[in-house]
Amino acid sequence: MISAQAWADAQTLWDFQQMGHAPRPCSAAVGLGSHDLGVADTTAELYHRGLFPLIVFTGATSRTTQERMPRGEAEHYRERAVELGVPERAILVEPNARNTGENIRFSRAILEVRQVPVSSVLLVSKPYEERRSYATARKLWPGVEWVCASTAMKLPQYVDSIGDARLVLDMMVGAQQRLMIYPRQGFAIEQEIPDDVRAAFERLRDGGFTSRLAPETADQS
Repeated sequence: MISAQAWADAQTLWDFQQMGHAPRPCSAAVGLGSHDLGVADTTAELYHRGLFPLIVFTGATSRTTQERMPRGEAEHYRERAVELGVPERAILVEPNARNTGENIRFSRAILEVRQVPVSSVLLVSKPYEERRSYATARKLWPGVEWVCASTAMKLPQYVDSIGDARLVLDMMVGAQQRLMIYPRQGFAIEQEIPDDVRAAFERLRDGGFTSRLAPETADQS
């Protein structure tokens, strides 16, 4: 049973991770691989709105996705987007990235190899990782403008869509921790963390939502 305090703290982290960007036309989109096929759905929706001509889906597999996405996160995203009417010619697949830093670096590399001119990128992530993804992208690819997007859902709806409340809260705590520790490790730009967000993170961490915490050493995962 997840307590009312834990849900309130999770809502605080959820709200903080939302960047509040208005989607706008960009040179390309990057859909960050994960267990959440909603990233592919949202990317496809934004493509159909004419906001970018090209998508890079990026991601190998992880302990969370190796069973549900055996062909790799990026490939499963591609398949979903094609089912939703995105033409295959508009999708590039980057199948090797195993963390957010690699998502950004490898996506940049594949676009450069294809000689795609990029001045802005619409970065599509899970709702509770917008700010963390933005901080990573800004650090590792500073020469472009980043616009964040994710599935427009409230936290309870999102948890229902995933079907595993514990997993979602664990991953939210892991995302918040990385946002706080990665700047000093050189993986992300610094973000100001409000006191209420830090306190919510600490209560959730101390309450046992720890399965997705990273070691506090220079290993981006």
